[in-house]
Amino acid sequence: MKNIKVIAFDADDTLWVNEPYFREAEEKFSNLLEDFLPHHSVQKELFKTEMDNLALYGYGVKSFILSMVETIGRITNDTADIKLVNKAVHLGRELLNKPVEILYGVEEVLMQLNGDYRLVMATKGDLLDQERKLIKSGLEKHFHHIEIMSDKKISDYAKLLKHLDCKPEHFLMIGNSIKSDVMPVLELGGYAIHVPYHTTWAYEKVDIKIEDPKFFEAETIEHVIDFL
Repeated sequence: MKNIKVIAFDADDTLWVNEPYFREAEEKFSNLLEDFLPHHSVQKELFKTEMDNLALYGYGVKSFILSMVETIGRITNDTADIKLVNKAVHLGRELLNKPVEILYGVEEVLMQLNGDYRLVMATKGDLLDQERKLIKSGLEKHFHHIEIMSDKKISDYAKLLKHLDCKPEHFLMIGNSIKSDVMPVLELGGYAIHVPYHTTWAYEKVDIKIEDPKFFEAETIEHVIDFL
C-alpha cells in the first residue's frame, strides 16, 4: 500500500466503544416490556422497527429512541402508560451521556500515522452525537478532516473522495464493519482494512468471504501499522 495518501477511520467500535452500550440499553428496554413479551421477542420487534425506520431517521441514538417508542406502542397495542415511554426515552438519554472509552492502541496508532498521511474520521450516525463523542475522546487533533455521513454506501464514499480530492487508489478505510467500512470502498477501487470488534450490530453482519488484493484483515488496530 505504498500509494496510500489518505487514511480514514471509522469511529464507533473502531476508535471507541459503542455497540456494547446499545446492547445494554436493549436489555433494559426488554425488561420494561417483559410483562408483554419475552426478552428475545421484544428485541426482535425493536430491531424490526429500527430497520423500517432507517430510511426516515438514519442511524444513532435519536433514531433508536424513536424506534423504542414506536415499538412500545405496537407491543402494547397503544395501551402503554406514558411512564413506560418516559423510561424508554431515559434509556436513550443514558446512551447520549455515556463516557467515551477509547479502544486500546487507538491513540498510539493515530500518533504514529499522523504526519505521514492525511487522517480522516469517517463515521455515520447522528451529527450532534458523533461530534460530542469526538470532543469527549480528545482525538480530534489527530484528524485532517471529520466526515459524519448519513450512510456509508458507495455514493457516500465517492462524495467523500471528491471532497478530499483523493483518488480511490490513494485511499484506505479502516473499520470494524465489513458491510459499511470495507465493501463500498473496495467497489470504488480503494483499500480497506477490517479490524473486527467482539460485538457487532446485527444490521452490519454479512456472511461473505472477500477475496480482493486491496482487502486486509487486522487482528487489532495496532496491527494496521504492519500493512503500511
